[in-house]
Amino acid sequence: MIIGVLSVQGAVSEHLHQLKSCGAEAVAVRNAASLAGVCGLIIPGGESTTIGKLIELFGLTEAIRERYHDNSLALFGTCAGMILLAREVVDGIEGQPGLKLMDITVRRNAFGRQRDSFEAPVHLKTFDSPITGVFIRAPIIDGIGQSVDILASLPEGIVAARQDRILVTSFHPELTDDLQLHQYFLKMCEQI
Repeated sequence: MIIGVLSVQGAVSEHLHQLKSCGAEAVAVRNAASLAGVCGLIIPGGESTTIGKLIELFGLTEAIRERYHDNSLALFGTCAGMILLAREVVDGIEGQPGLKLMDITVRRNAFGRQRDSFEAPVHLKTFDSPITGVFIRAPIIDGIGQSVDILASLPEGIVAARQDRILVTSFHPELTDDLQLHQYFLKMCEQI
């Protein structure tokens, strides 16, 4: 089982490290050819508009959509990755680039700017103990479709959710030593 990390911009090395710590074979995905061999893809935090434009430029947008729709790819979006996977971004730029695969509405920078970054315990409904959520210019889920399962919320709103083979978080699990979310995603990938 090979898991890819979208490697055009953002927290790439941290996700690769977490996956390797879980015992997975992890590779950087920069183009459609490198996407072909993976069964799971992490879309990391970074700058969502930049990542969206780069995946279009590198021919990855349609390749990712096709792999997802033919049931051969699981996806995990963290922070900017969540924005890219959302069907709707309420405060995005006109023509906001994205994959638009998950039936959620997302609001960017919902917790404020960079200086408003924080850590908080996040209680995911499928986990025995809370994990530390690192929130950096984090988005929040403002609305969900019927097939979306809410995994965690804070008083401000939904911060983790799943729909079929897509997992998203507002926060950055790759910036902690806790491997639970990456292990959870690997179990999703095993079901493909």
